[in-house]
Amino acid sequence: MGNSYEKITAEFLGLAGVKVDGSNPWDIRIHNKDFYRRALTEGELGLGESYMDGWWEAEKIDELIHRILVARLDEKIRLKFSLLMKLFTDKFINLQSRRRAFIIGEKHYDLGNDLFESMLDRRMNYSCGYWKDATNLDEAQENKLDLICRKLYLKPGMRILDIGCGWGPFGKYAASKYQVEVTGITISREQVQLGQRLCDGLPVDFRLMDYRNMNEKFDRIVSVGMVEHVGYRNYNTFFKVAGRCLEEDGLFLLHTIGHMEPAKATDPWTNKYIFPNGMIPSASQLSNAFEKLFVLEDWHNFGPDYDRTLMAWHENFVNNWDKLKSDLSERFYRMWKYYLLSAAAAFRSRRCQLWQIVLSRNGVPGGYQSVR
Repeated sequence: MGNSYEKITAEFLGLAGVKVDGSNPWDIRIHNKDFYRRALTEGELGLGESYMDGWWEAEKIDELIHRILVARLDEKIRLKFSLLMKLFTDKFINLQSRRRAFIIGEKHYDLGNDLFESMLDRRMNYSCGYWKDATNLDEAQENKLDLICRKLYLKPGMRILDIGCGWGPFGKYAASKYQVEVTGITISREQVQLGQRLCDGLPVDFRLMDYRNMNEKFDRIVSVGMVEHVGYRNYNTFFKVAGRCLEEDGLFLLHTIGHMEPAKATDPWTNKYIFPNGMIPSASQLSNAFEKLFVLEDWHNFGPDYDRTLMAWHENFVNNWDKLKSDLSERFYRMWKYYLLSAAAAFRSRRCQLWQIVLSRNGVPGGYQSVR
């Protein structure tokens, strides 16, 4: 059976232009022949875990995964029973309920500020940069923050709600550049503690809370990279909360990763190791959820910019590993590399998008003027 697994795997990879022990940078080198069975029977989970275990290598993992995704090999490999049960569970259980809301903070965002400070830009943006006219990560992230502010037409004295504020990069930028007051909410204690220090002296308030508990009025609402943790069962609730917190003449900007088709579960490897209970929304899932609540004013897609952002994060992570490795294992190093490079591949293949959506309560009088 071992030779059969090896032959079938080689045939599958050949469909993507990938060779076993080939000379191209995207070709795969196998160090443990059990890889073949594991990849075929466990799909994405087996591929990711076997890399973490050192069973295979590739010079350019991002290009390897990119080719696999373009060829849709992930859809052609059957899943083992345990993964099918995981998909069944996700379908019938609300994995993003109030009771479970803080799991992602504890498992991912509380990994340690040192990790994220070593990987991200100087403002600590953990979301896609806007690379138009930018030459480096810092410029791309500042471009993104200013793009959001301009799309929201911020004016001095406005009160802004930042749902999923992270370490407060938007709050710090908007408060200092546009003279507004920002209330940021997050489910990560580490983010609150560092964010308060980074925004010291500015009218930026951090709160450790679930978004469903917010019930105040704001002139503008922004949510950057947070709805990916909300879950399809809760999209309508998310928009209802935004609606009750937004003034009648306010604007709401949603910045989110988007999937090309509706999904009710994330891939098993990402769910297990990176973003537990995460879920990337599709356009129809979002639009169905905000219908009758908001007027759609603008929908901007710059998904390829996330490929470039992730590759910059990967470069920073690798370059700073010597400062981090005393507190993190070699297996973590391989896990984090695989996460960043495979995510870059997802955007490069255009399987994933990056959307900025501007919504209003009742429609902007005379029409909204789109900003790019």
